[in-house]
Amino acid sequence: MKILLDFLPILLFFGAYKLYDIYLATGVLMAATLVQMGVVYAMERRLQTLHKITLALVLVFGMLTLLLHDERFIKWKPTVLYAAMGLALAFTVLVLRKNFLKMLLGSQLDLPDFVWMKLNWAWVLYCLFMAAVNAYVVVGFSTEQWVNFKLWGYVFPLAFIVGQGLYVSRYLRPDAEITEITEADAKDKP
Repeated sequence: MKILLDFLPILLFFGAYKLYDIYLATGVLMAATLVQMGVVYAMERRLQTLHKITLALVLVFGMLTLLLHDERFIKWKPTVLYAAMGLALAFTVLVLRKNFLKMLLGSQLDLPDFVWMKLNWAWVLYCLFMAAVNAYVVVGFSTEQWVNFKLWGYVFPLAFIVGQGLYVSRYLRPDAEITEITEADAKDKP
């Protein structure tokens, strides 16, 4: 259900673009994202920081696209979002000496600190990669190709999340186990 909810705005955007144009698709994306965030809020009674940032960027870049009748704004939104996320994750570790992923998900996943650090850097690299790929498609390809990339490019986040899940599963500890896993112990794991 959650994956469908995450995927719905881009799917509606894709459909609206194919049936009409980038401007109607942008309006549909804005409305769908508002509804999506309303549903998330109704289910969780709050919006996470990433939800708020995504909503703000969709609305701001969408409005600029519609008001200025310039499709470049909505096309650059993913690059701005991914670059900001990657830089923020790097900043929190390097400057603030905090692991934002652990702060965000630490109550849900019991993982050793070195795993949280590897996950954080994996997310930094992934976000910067996605920002660069979107920028490359925006600059080098037509709007039609960019819209197709937005739909079929979901293979990148899905592959990343599956890979991350496989990596994390090796370090999840049962509730009864309290011993600390070190990086040296991890090298012994199959």
